[in-house]
Amino acid sequence: MRETLQIFGAGVTAPPIVHARFNIGDVVKHRMFGFRGVVFDIDPVFANSDEWYEAIPEHARPDKQQPFYHLLAENGESSYVAYVSQQNLETDDSDEPVNHPAITGMFGAYSDGRYRLRPLHRH
Repeated sequence: MRETLQIFGAGVTAPPIVHARFNIGDVVKHRMFGFRGVVFDIDPVFANSDEWYEAIPEHARPDKQQPFYHLLAENGESSYVAYVSQQNLETDDSDEPVNHPAITGMFGAYSDGRYRLRPLHRH
């Protein structure tokens, strides 16, 4: 009789394979709210708190099994950090840079709708 090696433990399964549509440095726009931002980190699946997720109205809650993006975001009033599901983002075609104070610390030149990550932050 062969024994099966359990890597994750009883009752735990690996998440499905997901593909990120956007890359670090891409300028994106929220489909519903229209704010813009620069991707600075990507979670392959939801990795925020249950409280954060539960605060989203049930009818608008995104599926957790998709990429979620950390953005240096801006709207007409302020700049902030946002956490957004892939289904709620689209490429920003404005060809305008994003005005967020943290961009210069992480990114260098802006061209063709994306920022280049500074060498200090590359893996």
